[in-house]
Amino acid sequence: KGSFKYAWVLDKLKAERERGITIDIALWKFETAKYYVTIIDAPGHRDFIKNMITGTSQADCAVLIVAAGVGEFEAGISKNGQTREHALLAFTLGVKQLIVGVNKMDSTEPPYSENRFEEIKKEVSSYIKKIGYNPAAVAFVPISGWHGDNMLEVSTKMGWFKGWNVERKEGKADGKCLIEALDAILPPARPTDKPLRLPLQDVYKIGGIGTVPVGRVETGVTVVVFAPANLTTEVKSVEMHHEALQEAVPGDNVGFNVKNVSVKELRRGYVAGDSKASPPRGAADFTAQVIVLNHPGQISNGYTPVLDCHTAHIACKFAEIKEKVDRRTGKSTEDNPKAIKSGDAAIVVLQPSKPMCVESFQEF
Repeated sequence: KGSFKYAWVLDKLKAERERGITIDIALWKFETAKYYVTIIDAPGHRDFIKNMITGTSQADCAVLIVAAGVGEFEAGISKNGQTREHALLAFTLGVKQLIVGVNKMDSTEPPYSENRFEEIKKEVSSYIKKIGYNPAAVAFVPISGWHGDNMLEVSTKMGWFKGWNVERKEGKADGKCLIEALDAILPPARPTDKPLRLPLQDVYKIGGIGTVPVGRVETGVTVVVFAPANLTTEVKSVEMHHEALQEAVPGDNVGFNVKNVSVKELRRGYVAGDSKASPPRGAADFTAQVIVLNHPGQISNGYTPVLDCHTAHIACKFAEIKEKVDRRTGKSTEDNPKAIKSGDAAIVVLQPSKPMCVESFQEF
């Protein structure tokens, strides 16, 4: 496709080249004046929602790219459109900072239309507010990724745009371009005091080095054990952005080399932890709060969907629906309901079909 200049850098996989879409969560790095930025390019096509979940659950900020082209925006924000689904997933998965890039401003009618930008800003603001974001804290930037307008420097085509500004309790910020909005992201507090947890995204075998698992440190620092397989090993080296590190701290996306563990013994979805301090363990079952966003018909005991949790992707059975609760307050509204449906929230005992690492929300 001729029209994806910036995306082309990211879409390296051959399958993606041919289909012209983004499948895996490309971890792509660049630097701004202030931060190292790791892009987890979460895919925008419905059949790739599982990768979208793996990617989004590791992000500090979501950049929602909305297409401004005639008819395109309407498709994305429609009842089952992807703009809605991605914004909702981002919030539900705990990504509390959001930037909205209103893209393809070159293809509005007329091109670079202020009215179209304002219309989209209004519509997206009202939708993200319903989800739980505060629109006043969200930067809306009109851009053209293809022509580079307002990406790194101010566009000459949109003299009407006076810039974005956000207000949040940590202070105000403003700017004109997308890159400045990235610099205005607040770095989250990193929990180094908690036991180490590092969900694996991938495991590589690298010639001359050996087995290299890759993932993001969620909590803690140390000798690792991999759960649910219960393998313990020493970390020989850690690297990030192709540079050796003494230690990785929460938020770092790293590769690390481990002794005497073969690539076959590890897989995406395993969690590395500290063998001596609260190591992670697989759970035979666990109690979860479940919100039904969108499901045809009713869900009752025995229903077995695939659960995406950190980087794991495992079928889990609804063993027992214990109670229905009010979505906003969490208070119980009905005990042992026969079934739940779209819009309901419930407390449910889930049974994974194979060992899976989950942690209690209170502790992590």
